[in-house]
Amino acid sequence: MVWDPKDPWSKKSDPLEDALKQAQSQFKNLMPSFKNLMPSSGFRNIALAGLLIFLAWQSAFIVAPDEEGVVKRFGAPVRTVGPGPHGKIPFVETVLQPKVQKLHRIEVGFRTDRQGRQQMLAQEALMLTGDMNILAIEFIVQYKIKESANYLFNVAEINETIGKAAEASMREVVGKGKIDEALTTGKAQIQQDTQILLQSLLDQYQGGVQIAAIQLQDVSPPEAVAAAFKDVTNAKEDREKLINQSQSYRNDILPKAQGEAAQVVNQAKGNAQARLNRAQGEANRFVATLQEYNQAKDIISKRIYIETMEEILPNIEKIIIDGKTGDRVLPYLPLERLKPRTGTAVEDQKP
Repeated sequence: MVWDPKDPWSKKSDPLEDALKQAQSQFKNLMPSFKNLMPSSGFRNIALAGLLIFLAWQSAFIVAPDEEGVVKRFGAPVRTVGPGPHGKIPFVETVLQPKVQKLHRIEVGFRTDRQGRQQMLAQEALMLTGDMNILAIEFIVQYKIKESANYLFNVAEINETIGKAAEASMREVVGKGKIDEALTTGKAQIQQDTQILLQSLLDQYQGGVQIAAIQLQDVSPPEAVAAAFKDVTNAKEDREKLINQSQSYRNDILPKAQGEAAQVVNQAKGNAQARLNRAQGEANRFVATLQEYNQAKDIISKRIYIETMEEILPNIEKIIIDGKTGDRVLPYLPLERLKPRTGTAVEDQKP
């Protein structure tokens, strides 16, 4: 009904109401034909069973042994589940299943193409050492997912973030050392220090990752000075080689010399002990003889005289004359017989 200010109690019809009534009448006329199109009760049961199966399928999910399930409700993580079958609210909750056992790899300082060829990225690889030298360092970061929710939602572009943090950590560690350490014996320490520093940075970011290893692929000077560095390295290697050879010779000759010296000392000690024992034995024998001599001086004096004469007389020319006859014999010394012998001896002494 349309309200007319001149005739407020008039009963004129409203065009909108008329249109609604006409639409309702047409809909009622179509209802019988629509009811004829409705499926039978058997088909409704099948459709209902299919709907229930679909809802059950949407409500269950299975997490693989190398995965971890992160359940989201309206886009926000609500819980984390381990391997095995689990349930969720259909159409309300969704599940992300990152592989937590997989070892992920990030390249820093170089990139590997599909053909397996590596190309250095100078912007990432060139680093300054503590003694103001430049090195081209290429390395790999290997990590695993430690906390799935933090890994998926706390840091955007997690791989790029890990790569930038690894580059910054490597620059800090290399900047504290010298070029010789990075090129020779300090590589293991650089890897360890970089891994510790990178892990602390990612823990501050709450990235949910565990750094498994930092592996240096190539540490070399820039191409412009590579030849000079190679010469220096070869010279150092030759020096180390000569030092090792000299130490090897020293370790070989020194024990021999020490052994020979010990042998000489032992022989000297043995000879000294033998002479000392022999001297003591002779002294003891002399003391024993002296004691016997003091007990019978006359007998031992005669015995010593006789033994001495037995040793002397057989070696000289001698003439034995009886005592009575000797009083009548003129002693004669043949000096002429001694002259030639003496002269010959003198001539023998001349040069």
